[in-house]
Amino acid sequence: MTTDLGPESLTAAVVGSFKNTPDQRLKAVLESLTHHLHEFVREVAPSIQEWEAAIDFLTATGQKCDDVRQEFILLSDVLGVSMLVETINDEETPDATDSTVLGPFHMVQSPERVLGENISAESEGDVCVVRGSITSVTGEPVPGARIDVWQANTKGFYDVQQPGIQTIGNGRGLFTADEHGEFYFRSVIPSYYPIPTDGPVGDLLRATERRPYRPAHIHFNVAAPDYMKLTTHIFVGGSEYIDSDAVFAVKESLIKPFTTNADPEAAAALGVAAPFVEGVIDIVLHPEARPHEDSNETVKEIVR
Repeated sequence: MTTDLGPESLTAAVVGSFKNTPDQRLKAVLESLTHHLHEFVREVAPSIQEWEAAIDFLTATGQKCDDVRQEFILLSDVLGVSMLVETINDEETPDATDSTVLGPFHMVQSPERVLGENISAESEGDVCVVRGSITSVTGEPVPGARIDVWQANTKGFYDVQQPGIQTIGNGRGLFTADEHGEFYFRSVIPSYYPIPTDGPVGDLLRATERRPYRPAHIHFNVAAPDYMKLTTHIFVGGSEYIDSDAVFAVKESLIKPFTTNADPEAAAALGVAAPFVEGVIDIVLHPEARPHEDSNETVKEIVR
């Protein structure tokens, strides 16, 4: 292979180097990545100093990651890439509940809890009830679905952000839906909050004069045998920044009112005193899709 390559022939040479890749999906991904990355460099024409600064930024992003902090997810979020991936995949399951970003704080295992338990017992604020049902796109309940939830407290902090103040597991819970596919738990209404800005992503936001705030929300991961796993939120209706989420993750269908319920019978059934505040989210799952015939785990292994 000659080393005397111009911009176009260099791109062709790199693409050609993947010609013997056995996994066709991996081959297609690498070829497309090369084409787009090289085209970006040709368009922007960075100086050597600018390219070195970009490498330093990505290096610092990786160095900021640890067991409870994922700066690369945060970078993907603020660039809208996380939501683009979610939105493209949502197009394949239009009848299911909309998905949204995982976020950077799903870094610890949620404690197993029984239905009705308070996930935020250490958090200040009035107790609310979050409840709903898990059904298939065909309307049948999905009994035994696993519902993993996590949220910030009323001051806008997750447990992993406040060691020594919050116990790991506060604001988190792993529940199992009952025989009717229904679930409920107690918590506090979370606050809006700024995403972490003490790392490279924060430097990026400051350099571009962007606000770091996310509206109030509770995260959900829902899984059941024979169904596609769903990552979604319930957004608190009326929250500040609902129209300017720093990670572009708000979908109209996921904004839910947290309203006052004065029914004493409903309160008794849920183990709270009337009146109480409740938020309701009914989640619809799509049956598991058959994997593409050319796909396997190779791409996942490469990026680990």
